[in-house]
Amino acid sequence: MNFAELKIILRRLFKFYVREHIPKLIIALILSFAVAGGTAAIAWLLDPAIKKIFVERDNTMLFLIPAAIVAAFSIKGLSLYFARSITIKVGHEICRKLGIEMTSSVLSSDTHTLESKHSGKYISHFIYDINMIYSLASNGVLNLMKDSLTLTILISLMFYQNWKLACFALIMMPLAAIVAKSLGRRVGKVTTQSAEVTGNLSTFLSEILKGSRMIKIYQQEKFEFGRSKEILKLLMQKQIKMGLVMIRATPIMEVLTGIIIAGFIYYTGLMVSTGEIEINSFFSFLTAMMLAYQPIRSLATIHMLFYQGGAAAKRVFAVIDTKPNIREMENLPDLKISNANIEYKDVNFAYPKTLEAAIKNINFSIEGGSTTAFVGHSGAGKSTIINLLPRFYDPNNGNVFIDKQNISEVTLSSLRKNISLVSQDIILFDDTVRANIAYANLNATDEEIISACEHAAASEFIENLPQNYETNIGENGIKLSGGQKQRISIARAILKDSPIILLDEATSSLDADSEEKVQNAIMNLTKNKTTLVIAHRLSTVMKAKKIIVLNKGQVVDMGNHGDLLKSSKIYKNLYDKQLSTN
Repeated sequence: MNFAELKIILRRLFKFYVREHIPKLIIALILSFAVAGGTAAIAWLLDPAIKKIFVERDNTMLFLIPAAIVAAFSIKGLSLYFARSITIKVGHEICRKLGIEMTSSVLSSDTHTLESKHSGKYISHFIYDINMIYSLASNGVLNLMKDSLTLTILISLMFYQNWKLACFALIMMPLAAIVAKSLGRRVGKVTTQSAEVTGNLSTFLSEILKGSRMIKIYQQEKFEFGRSKEILKLLMQKQIKMGLVMIRATPIMEVLTGIIIAGFIYYTGLMVSTGEIEINSFFSFLTAMMLAYQPIRSLATIHMLFYQGGAAAKRVFAVIDTKPNIREMENLPDLKISNANIEYKDVNFAYPKTLEAAIKNINFSIEGGSTTAFVGHSGAGKSTIINLLPRFYDPNNGNVFIDKQNISEVTLSSLRKNISLVSQDIILFDDTVRANIAYANLNATDEEIISACEHAAASEFIENLPQNYETNIGENGIKLSGGQKQRISIARAILKDSPIILLDEATSSLDADSEEKVQNAIMNLTKNKTTLVIAHRLSTVMKAKKIIVLNKGQVVDMGNHGDLLKSSKIYKNLYDKQLSTN
């Protein structure tokens, strides 16, 4: 990251996230003045302390000057505490706002955008990058104010005491600036590399936690352990590299400080010997100079802190600025459902970054309130057709209509409000049974939830759970069987009460007993609803009013079960294979 890019990022951070906290930061600035004043007072008080107490032996000053030193340290300490309290709160408030905007961007992103990057990378943005921005917004801002003011006041004190010595001491400042500039670019580069490896670690951890059973059954613990060692080794190397870059300024600054102080003592010794400066002024000036080198060292490294935070903000802004291709358009009318008739007209679609179309020239219509099934070999385009209806994707060509309304010309919220999905990939949250079912309608009453469960044939097993509807089912329903999870998913869809139902392999992974219960639940769910069904088991779709046969992304046959057995070779072949298997 170059300096021009860093300026643009910092300007954006200030304009949209820091500016609203200016009143609080002004208070922190005033407190920083107090810190700087207290630091300078400590150095200045050494002059009268030596002269009045040790040389003139003034008994009055013996009490007043120590009391003043205690007061100076107290003012400095309390002011620094309150200033840090303010910047800590401001830093967390800025990070909270960035987190909210990132969350909003992720939630509004279309399916392709989310699937183009691993979830672990997003987690890294929320944890690693936000933490880097916090360091910039809290420590960076405070240190910039506090150390700049402290350095300014101490330099003023040094010039007040002796301008010749002050000029000699100032040789340090341009040298520190050169060191800071040379290390700043390096820090930005190393921080970006470290963030990338942290994202890879988040991705790896996410995958081994989700795939723990697969790892165990294939006995790949050693392989995954080896992968973990490689990733952690790379992360260690990047973190060490970043740490070494961060402290690279320390030995340089210490050597420079030693040289300057040695030269200062020699030069001052000559001035004392000629009577140009008194010994008490020398100690006061030396203290001021020593205290000044701490903020100089801090300001030399703050450049790197800004590059770290800037690099992290760049990655966070990339997430926030991502504009989804499919998004809510408030100026469009709402979808109005009358019969829930569906029509696909000349629809073509290819997944991003693929050469071959997933579906081609799809044309069919579905009568409202009826069930239509899609059958075909794997990869024929069944799920793609289903995914276009709620606009998880948009077709490359052609249109989809519901009750003669183009779904791309109505609000996204009104479209999805009228569609429920029950899939083989069941999504349940680490929450109670009640919360998972009520996800379809957060305002649902207990009676409505219980009724939905009864229709989904789920109430019996729920009542046998340890805490009934208040039982926590674990991550993605890990504490439930496959059939139980599917029935909760169906209960959720029943509670939503949408006129259009999408069933994507809803019974594919169930045993015979569970499938019978789920099929009964599905009958209750789809009664008088426009239903689109995908199923490999033809026994589950034989009663559909219309069956659409797909092959290589195209509709090859259409009709009911009896007609297709006579007219469709593909359908009869699928039916005969399943019949012989059974």
